[in-house]
Amino acid sequence: MAGVEARLRELGITLPTPPAPVASYVPFVIVGNVVHVSGQVSVDAAGGIKGKLGDAIEVEQGQAAARLCGLNLLAQVKAACGGDLDRVRRVVKLNGFVNVTPDFDPIPQVMNGCSDLMVSVFGDAGRHARSAVGMANLPLNYAVEVDGLFEIA
Repeated sequence: MAGVEARLRELGITLPTPPAPVASYVPFVIVGNVVHVSGQVSVDAAGGIKGKLGDAIEVEQGQAAARLCGLNLLAQVKAACGGDLDRVRRVVKLNGFVNVTPDFDPIPQVMNGCSDLMVSVFGDAGRHARSAVGMANLPLNYAVEVDGLFEIA
């Protein structure tokens, strides 16, 4: 898809520095023409969004957390592609994990924060398969974590 960097500028998006792993894993692995990106949490330069959905965090803030995960995914994909996001052909699959209280169920709506970002950036190539599940806890108490598969040229 041509012009991804221009599209990011048009959307007013500046990608963060790709977050470093916090344990024993690598941020991405390339197999053939697919980049497998490790789970990215809802962290940003200000510390990110932590806590449980259904407790102190509502759906809208959860969507913002999922969007942060998406920005971090894009930063990792950009690193995997040697800085060239125009190599991305398709967002294949996103797996979303949402830190929730037992009675919180609008998990798919929370994950739309990440999914909608991918479609905004890549257009139809950003439409993807997806899983969205609620979790009792996430690493470092972040609100959302998302991993993904991206087809590249």
